[in-house]
Amino acid sequence: MEGKGMTVSFPCPACQRDVDLGERGLGSLFRNLTLERVVERYRQTINISAAIMCQFCKPPQLEATKGCTECKSSFCNECFKLYHPWGTQKAQHEPTPPTLTFRPKGLMCPEHKEEVTHYCKTCQRLVCQLCRVRRTHTSHKITPVLSAYQALREKLTKSLAYILSSQDTVQTQIAELEETVKHTEVNGSQAKEEVSQLIQGLCAMLEEKRATLLQAIEECQQERLASLHGQIREHQAMLENSGMVGYAQEVLKETDHPCFVQAAKQLHNRILRATDSLQSFRPAANASFSHFQLDVSRELKLLTDLAFIRAPEAPVIDTQRTYTYDQIFLCWRLPQHSPPAWHYTVEFRKTDAKAKGLKLWQRREEVRGTCALVEYLDTDSVYVLRVKGYNKAGFGDYSEDIYLHTPPAPVLNFFLDNRWGFNRDRLAISKDQRAVRSVPGIPMLFAAERLMTSCHLSIDLVIGDVAITQGKSYWACCVDPSSYLVKVGVGLESKLQEWFQVPQDVVSPRYDPDSGHDSGAEDTTVEAPPPYAFLTIGMGKILLSHGSALTSRDPNGCTVPLPPRIGICLDYEQGKVSFYDAVSFRELWECGVDCSGPVCPAFCFIGGGALHLQELVANKQERKVTIGNFAKLD
Repeated sequence: MEGKGMTVSFPCPACQRDVDLGERGLGSLFRNLTLERVVERYRQTINISAAIMCQFCKPPQLEATKGCTECKSSFCNECFKLYHPWGTQKAQHEPTPPTLTFRPKGLMCPEHKEEVTHYCKTCQRLVCQLCRVRRTHTSHKITPVLSAYQALREKLTKSLAYILSSQDTVQTQIAELEETVKHTEVNGSQAKEEVSQLIQGLCAMLEEKRATLLQAIEECQQERLASLHGQIREHQAMLENSGMVGYAQEVLKETDHPCFVQAAKQLHNRILRATDSLQSFRPAANASFSHFQLDVSRELKLLTDLAFIRAPEAPVIDTQRTYTYDQIFLCWRLPQHSPPAWHYTVEFRKTDAKAKGLKLWQRREEVRGTCALVEYLDTDSVYVLRVKGYNKAGFGDYSEDIYLHTPPAPVLNFFLDNRWGFNRDRLAISKDQRAVRSVPGIPMLFAAERLMTSCHLSIDLVIGDVAITQGKSYWACCVDPSSYLVKVGVGLESKLQEWFQVPQDVVSPRYDPDSGHDSGAEDTTVEAPPPYAFLTIGMGKILLSHGSALTSRDPNGCTVPLPPRIGICLDYEQGKVSFYDAVSFRELWECGVDCSGPVCPAFCFIGGGALHLQELVANKQERKVTIGNFAKLD
């Protein structure tokens, strides 16, 4: 019982949590008539020979043949007729089998004493008609008790049928649990023995160290005592009644000069040493042993911190270094104070919203280092990956799942073509042919001077060393955010060759100065796909178009920040090119392009700028392990 309103707390039989029963206590709960019937049937099975006697017969009592729920009594035939006379209200009582425990015909509401007729799904509670109209159940989902009975009975029947049909599985699991109990007992005893041996080893080492340290002190002590005792003997020799002083006094009595000199010569040296020792007295040894003190603070801390080793904490995925291209390059690190990991397990699986069940995890164990490659992936798919560490204490927790999108098409690997066409005065291609920088220099200054006289600024073009003639291809590049104006895209190889032969300027018929993207279809009388498709990038922004052409007068034009990488996907059969944020694979823009002949990747520069092609993950020097031939997890 508790103080306020005399509330009652009762432990729940299922979860053992204390439940506040309120002021009415157990009176606010429904009677479990089903359990009472089960108990009654059980009693009848164990006391089947014990007869229920009539409660109204005079001795000798007869065996009861009927019961009455209203009267809560058991009767023989004669007594039932006697106490339920014809024509009275008791005659309406329905007889039941005799019993010692009488229950109401139906379940009654503990609050209103009315028979329950409905079930509140929201409260998961049986309610009567009065409960149903109360504000407590306003807007609740209430169903007739018959519907709830049918639904729950069907669920219970199915669940019970499954359990009964899985008896072999239950027995197998019981055997597995019993085996686990045995292993737990054996492994627990083994762990205790190992800890005891380790502690005993520490104690033995401490005892050995104690003996060594005490031996060092003992040797020093004996050495000092020997020196001090020798010094004491020397000073005792200087006492008046000592041998040396007495002998000196006797020598001084010698009158024979030669004999005196012979005896006094050695004696005089001893006297001088004694005199010197007396005048410059200092103990022969220091009585302090302060330099034999031990500093065990570090060792005490180590012993205080002595604990069972812990498994590694959940790794943290390094999202700055992790990315997807031809493969997934996954990087992670352990938290700062995590125990070290001997190796890691990397797991991944493809997510498919249309699939009914989850795909099985694939994994690679004993991955060394903190990065790994995941290959043999499907295009245009989302993969979920996770990592866990392992050391002597076992496996730690998994990292948080990371979801990575693969490119929409197979990755095309190519280099920048440095053999023909591009302006070597203004474009510099790296030795590995994967990067290019626009260096306008003096020609740019001259061009800026001519701008005042209506001359035009040239566009510098460089293309890839590959021509696409079929299928879908994807590649990515990184554009320097400080670039003045860069265009990335594709073009017909034949048209690009014409471009190189006749350099284009900003007022060329092939270029609309007010257009965000080059169309190349300005002089066709019928609608046809353009020979070029470029995405315009400048000063850290991307100019987006909501159509095939964008002018400065188009209100739908907008800019978005330049992502770290730009992805280009060419669908040759469909004659379509799409541009992506290569980090999130969010589509930025899409347009048609003429694919009547070979199509090449192309890059344009106006003013200073730089870009480099995305390196294949498979070529990374940081490669630690390739994940393939995975074992499937249950």
